[in-house]
Amino acid sequence: MHVLEQNFNTLLELAARQETSPAVHSAKVRPGDAFVALPPSMEGGKGGLDFVPEALSRRARFLVCAPDQTAEIEHMLKIADMPHSPEIIPVPDCRAALGELAAARFASRPEIGLLCGITGTNGKTSCAFLLEHLFTQAGYKVGVIGTVNYRWPGASRPAALTTPGCLELHELIGAMKSAGADTAFMEVSSHALAQNRVAGLHFHGALWTNLSQDHLDFHPDMEDYHHCKARLFYGPAQGGPPPEHKARAVNADDPYGLRLLRACAALPGRTIAYGLEDKKLPVPLLHGEILSLTPQGLHLRQHFQGQSWELRSPLVGRFNAMNLMGAQAMALALGLEARHLPALEGFTGVPGRLERIANNRELHVFVDYAHTPDALEKAIKALRDAGFKRIITVFGCGGNRDRSKRPLMGRTVSGLSDVAVLTSDNPRLEDPQAIIQDVLPGMRGKAETHVQADRRAATVLALSLARSGDALLVAGKGHEDYMIIGADKIHYSDQETLRELLGTRNGEL
Repeated sequence: MHVLEQNFNTLLELAARQETSPAVHSAKVRPGDAFVALPPSMEGGKGGLDFVPEALSRRARFLVCAPDQTAEIEHMLKIADMPHSPEIIPVPDCRAALGELAAARFASRPEIGLLCGITGTNGKTSCAFLLEHLFTQAGYKVGVIGTVNYRWPGASRPAALTTPGCLELHELIGAMKSAGADTAFMEVSSHALAQNRVAGLHFHGALWTNLSQDHLDFHPDMEDYHHCKARLFYGPAQGGPPPEHKARAVNADDPYGLRLLRACAALPGRTIAYGLEDKKLPVPLLHGEILSLTPQGLHLRQHFQGQSWELRSPLVGRFNAMNLMGAQAMALALGLEARHLPALEGFTGVPGRLERIANNRELHVFVDYAHTPDALEKAIKALRDAGFKRIITVFGCGGNRDRSKRPLMGRTVSGLSDVAVLTSDNPRLEDPQAIIQDVLPGMRGKAETHVQADRRAATVLALSLARSGDALLVAGKGHEDYMIIGADKIHYSDQETLRELLGTRNGEL
């Protein structure tokens, strides 16, 4: 056995020459790999140390671990009677070490010209699509990593997670570079930041959309949720470009964003606030005015440092006005000019984000990913502000997730809709009827209420209630084309179901 205490740089060189590859799942270790023993991702869970024996049986050449784990690993080696002698490399931070190894192995550094992270409870996907459209129209070759898929010119992969694991992230960035992409926009979840899945990536830009209750099954409270997301803005925590080169765009209408702005004002780099409220701030403000909200879309006027311009968009609702503002602020912070921004008028929408389902029955039908109280409020208010006669909302709550938001979602829908249809949405291992019972105490608003646990039947019911001039919102799944019931993941798409029921095929009238 050979114990290497200061030979991590040598391991980086071997990874760069592809003579070894980092691995974090013991079942995926190949002979010659470097197994990185990550700490548990949650309290009481298993960590990489528990899987060292399997990694050894698969002939890992290197074991990267915390310094206080070396003695235990040495003991494992003594009793295992291994046919080879792996090298133990202790490091201060295994997650950071994994990022460095991944960057070396996949040649993801130096990054493509611009790498921008987008974080917030809602709006990440829409802003990623908007920025992709803007920069593509400006002549850049753009890649996107996010909830809908991972894509770049000539390639598209399905997305398992909003922000994939560290190794996959670096592999994706490396693939984008090889394909000639010079810019990437990436949705960055709070889970990814808390678990440092972005280790080894150097962000040139960061966009804050908003913060509202979500993921409190993972975060102990809203403060922890806020601090995890704010890490993206506070300079190169894992190294990277000097902080004076970092661009930031922050929603000044969001209370948590306002707190973040005050902190960012003291940091080097370029920070731009954005919002629909005109206020005195310590950084430049991109101020927007909504000139009109109609079922056909938005008309905005923007003001920034003495310049003004107008924008017409087919997107519906106030929250989409904020998404348009956020994308413009981030683009300005990253170096685009106001003359580039009218290109957003040609952007028609995001899959599953207030996506309009065309039909010849003169019904206004929308599918949206909203699955939090705040997102539901924004989606329903967007339709209300657009001038529809009545709002009919189909929604449910996911199983094995934060139970505290269930009555809040019920209160939001029943308080803002005219008709509420409560149904299932990925019940997972929970009883759908038990989830519904958690929601119902919050449903004491004005809405006419219906309960139908079968999602397709609930959609049929909602369509039967819709009249000309109404808006029907089917919320919760958005772009997803599956339902998780028990341990099974079955095919189910709100869009496909609606098109079938409305008599369209492949979205065509």
